[in-house]
Amino acid sequence: MNPPVQIEVNGRQYRLPQQPTVIVCVDGCQFEYLEAAAAAGVAPYLKHLLADGAVFQGDCVVPSFTNPNNLSIVTGAPPAVHGICGNYFYDPSADGGRGAEVMMNDPAYLRAGTVLAAAADAGASVAVVTAKDKLRKLLGHRMKGICFSSEKADQVTLAENGIDDVLGLVGMPVPDVYSAALSEFVFAAGVRLLETRQVDLMYLSTTDYVQHKWAPGTQGANAFYAMMDKYLRRMDELGAVIGLTADHGMNAKHDPATGRPNVIYLQDLLDDWLGKGVEAGGARVILPITDPYVVHHGALGSFATIYLPPDGDRDALRQRIAALPGIEVVLNNAEACARFELPPDRVGDLVVVSDQSVVLGTSASRHDLTGLTVPLRSHGGISEQTVPLLFNRKTDGIPGKTRLRNFDILDVALNHV
Repeated sequence: MNPPVQIEVNGRQYRLPQQPTVIVCVDGCQFEYLEAAAAAGVAPYLKHLLADGAVFQGDCVVPSFTNPNNLSIVTGAPPAVHGICGNYFYDPSADGGRGAEVMMNDPAYLRAGTVLAAAADAGASVAVVTAKDKLRKLLGHRMKGICFSSEKADQVTLAENGIDDVLGLVGMPVPDVYSAALSEFVFAAGVRLLETRQVDLMYLSTTDYVQHKWAPGTQGANAFYAMMDKYLRRMDELGAVIGLTADHGMNAKHDPATGRPNVIYLQDLLDDWLGKGVEAGGARVILPITDPYVVHHGALGSFATIYLPPDGDRDALRQRIAALPGIEVVLNNAEACARFELPPDRVGDLVVVSDQSVVLGTSASRHDLTGLTVPLRSHGGISEQTVPLLFNRKTDGIPGKTRLRNFDILDVALNHV
């Protein structure tokens, strides 16, 4: 047998898969969800994985949001390397150099290649299925192969997505973007791709709609993991190596007595303290959780970055914010970028992280919370950093008690199973 082909991506070596390999990013997952579903008897395959697979406790990237972590996973590197440090950021070069707050969905913001694209270039058959279309172009950047989203599965073309008639293949209608079905479509598509064609490497990325609404062990959560369980089992039956991780965890961010969100509105506070708003040259608060899908979280997360005016007393403002109840840490740009491995030119003067039960907002008037039908659960902070890494094969060559990152998952799946 010929030795496996090796590729190098962002300073790391990877073997091309010798058998179908499926990497699953379960949005908003944590061990508690998996363990509760297994204990309830609704997820026998996950119970088997937890008991007999290779199981690691790992860390995600902070800010613990979707875009930075999915891109870290597929590049095998932190945001300091690939450049995607949020779902949303302030781009000083946008709007003709006047600066603007923009979504970080454009591949132009990506500063590194992906393992997926490199594997495809080396001859592997690669497929990507993501729940929300916002990630599709980033994950599939310069990648030859199949790449589509559940959200826009009815709009796929051979030229754009490397496949057509996905609805016919999967046998499901296009799901509502705010539903568990959006993630089920991802799993169902993954199974059908494995059943109907040769796929060497597949990346599946779900949405955290369920995790925002349902705590571990609740009926809604267990139903989601029971659904996931049957598709993972089928992938295993089809001979796939499976690696499962998450982009972040999830915590309750509300007052247990009233159900109201625990929010610190930083823009309102800074406008008051400085006596002027953004338009008058005041501070600008950026919430990297912001994306077009705000119904389930109201654009409230536990990480914010602040651009201060030149005349602002940074140390005094930092100390004042740090003294607020519910704040875990306030760091300057250099400290935050060193600690969290972020690109300095895409982070403000200060980074604020709230604690496990608190979220950060801009101004109360800018957050529509009418879509929150249940008490707020969200993410973004250090408290949502712990994530699982599970494999359906035993691993070798990994030192005992190694604390992995979620973006080590491709290294483990391709080099160590």
